[in-house]
Amino acid sequence: MQIAVIGVGYVGLVTAAGLAETGNTVIGHDIDAEKVARLQAGQSPIYEPGLDRLLARNLEEGRLSFTTDLNEAVRQAELVFLALPTPPGASGEADLSFVYAAAEHLAEAFGQHPLNGQAPRIVVTKSTVPVGTARSLQRFFDERLPGLVQVASNPEFLREGFAVEDFLKPDRVVIGTPDPQVGEKLRQLYLPYTRQGNPIYLMDWESAELTKYASNAFLAMRISFMNELARLCEKVGANIDWVRLGMGADSRIGRRYLFAGVGYGGSCFPKDTLALAATARQHGLALHLVEATIHINAQQRQLFWEKIQNYYRGSLQGRTFAVWGVAFKPDTDDIREAPALDLIAWLLEAGAHVRAFDPVALPSLQKARPEWPIYYAKNAYEALTGADGLLILTEWGEFRQPNWPKLRALLRTPVVFDGRNLYDLAEAQKAGIDYLSIGRPAVYAYSQQVGTP
Repeated sequence: MQIAVIGVGYVGLVTAAGLAETGNTVIGHDIDAEKVARLQAGQSPIYEPGLDRLLARNLEEGRLSFTTDLNEAVRQAELVFLALPTPPGASGEADLSFVYAAAEHLAEAFGQHPLNGQAPRIVVTKSTVPVGTARSLQRFFDERLPGLVQVASNPEFLREGFAVEDFLKPDRVVIGTPDPQVGEKLRQLYLPYTRQGNPIYLMDWESAELTKYASNAFLAMRISFMNELARLCEKVGANIDWVRLGMGADSRIGRRYLFAGVGYGGSCFPKDTLALAATARQHGLALHLVEATIHINAQQRQLFWEKIQNYYRGSLQGRTFAVWGVAFKPDTDDIREAPALDLIAWLLEAGAHVRAFDPVALPSLQKARPEWPIYYAKNAYEALTGADGLLILTEWGEFRQPNWPKLRALLRTPVVFDGRNLYDLAEAQKAGIDYLSIGRPAVYAYSQQVGTP
C-alpha cells in the first residue's frame, strides 16, 4: 500500500518504519527540516532498541523516505496516518491544535491531488485523541471534500523501550470505523503482524478512542494502587515486595504493573489520565479512580523527597547527590514527566549539588534544562565520587548489580535512596550502607545520624 505518516516523532517514526517493514511504501512527513534530514541519512532522532536497524533496512530498500513537503507525502497515499502531539491543556484536556492544523493542510493537499478512479483516501488517527475526535474530523472533511475522505481511529499501544517489538508483534490491533470497507482495508494492512493469532478488533470510532485511554488509565491505576499500598507497608512493617508476589500469583490479577516506586512518568500515562478525567468532566461525570490515580502519583514523588529531607534533618544546603537514571523508564532517552525532573529540581532549589548519570538520556536532560548546574557523569561510578547520597530514579539494567565495596567507598555518606526497589535488603545490610526504598523496611547499616556536609 501507499502510505503517508504525518508527524515522525516517537509514535510516527515507529509506525512508518514498521509499516515499511512488511513491504508497504511509506513516506514520513514532518515540518522539522533538521529531523527529516537526519532521518533521510538513516539517523534516528530518538533512542529505541531495534529502530535504527529497521530504519536503515527500509531506507536502503527504498520502501521508506521522509520529506517536509506535505504534497509530496500524500500525492499517492491511500492511507494517511496522523501521529501528532496532543499535549495537555490548562485543565488536562488534550490539545488538538496540531491535529486540526494537519487536517486543514491535508484537505488542501487532497484537493490538489485527487486519487482519480480510486476509493476515498483513509485518514487514520494514530495519535491518542479524545473521544469524538474521529467523528469531528469526518465532519471536517465531509464539509470540504464530500465523499473523498474516510476517517478511522487506530490507537497505538507502544511501550517505550519495546516499541518496535510491540508494533511488529502487537497484543491486539484496534480499528475504529463505521465503514466496513475501511475496516477491511486496515485489517488487511495489519494481518502480517498478527499471524500468531493475536486479535484485530473492529469497532466504532468512540469505542476505539476510549479503549486507548482506558488501557493507559488502568495500568496507571495499578501503579498508583501499589504505591499507596507501599505507604501502608512502611507504616505497619510489611514488605511491598512480598505483597506484590502474593497478589500477582492470582491469575485474576497477574504480575505486571504491580511494582511500587517513585511514580510513573513518560508521554502517555500522565497525559492520558489527565485527558480522560477532563473528558469525563466535560460530560458531567467524575472518574474518581482516575482522579485518585493522578493525585497518588503526584504525591509519590513528594513522599520520596520527604524521605531524603528527613534523613538529613532538612539540611541539604551544600550537600552533593548522585542521581542514577533521568529517563522516565529504562531503554529510552525520553525524560517527559520523568520523576528525576522533579527530584533534581528540588535538590537544586534546596542548595544541593547534583552529579547525574543515565546510559542514554543525559543529552535529553541537557537540552531540556540547559540552565541547571548539573555535573553530567561519564559513568555511574563517576557520579558517586564525593556524594553525600545516591538517588536511583530509573531501573536501568546496569544499575542492578553494583560493585558494593566501590559504591560505599566513593560515597562520602554511604546512603542510597532507591526509588525503584532494585536491591535486596540483606544485600544493602551486608554492604554496610543505609538503604531507603519504597514500601519496605529501611536499612540503617551505616548510621541514623548524618552530620553537616
